[in-house]
Amino acid sequence: MFNVKRFTCNPLQENCYVVSDDTQECVIIDCGAYYQDEKDALTSYIREQRLKPVHLIATHGHLDHNFGNADIFSEYGLKVEVCSEDAYLIEHLPEQASSLFGMRISNDQPEVGRWLKNGDTITFGNQTLQVLQTPGHTPGSALLYCEAQHTVFTGDTLFRMSIGRTDFEGGSWQQMEQSLGNVVARLPKETIVLSGHGPQSTIADELTCNPYLRG
Repeated sequence: MFNVKRFTCNPLQENCYVVSDDTQECVIIDCGAYYQDEKDALTSYIREQRLKPVHLIATHGHLDHNFGNADIFSEYGLKVEVCSEDAYLIEHLPEQASSLFGMRISNDQPEVGRWLKNGDTITFGNQTLQVLQTPGHTPGSALLYCEAQHTVFTGDTLFRMSIGRTDFEGGSWQQMEQSLGNVVARLPKETIVLSGHGPQSTIADELTCNPYLRG
């Protein structure tokens, strides 16, 4: 059994996912939990479901997807796994907080546990996630694709009927176009899309209706 629990977090309404199977192992994807009640909801779910977190993964290095990294490290001893092209973002989360959001987070951030690259696999239980790099929103943006379960976690590369912004530092519209055409559009149409913000979709619906993919 493949279970996906979504938590909507922080002022930017970011989607954090806890993904597990019948082995009780799980991965935490994009832990944007900022407020205490968000952190409590996440850990309570893991405890009540008797899950064992084995990976913390970030689809990219923006702060709203990484607010909770230090708490996950403190609670479970997991260090974030993220593509190396976003090192400048993930290694300067407190600076992101102050410069982009006018917020403060602890300077005591855990180091990165694993630098991911295109084609890497992340295993938990009986499941495998494949890292598919999709630069554009950030240089290190990536999809996490579970072929066996027809599911892809798209971060801020693809939303329901939209895409992520490319006007932040390190963003590139040209790279986004290539990522959408060469990676996203080639996924099987039945693939369920679970994005970094907003509701779920499917690749079939996005190819039909998303103005950035249509045609």
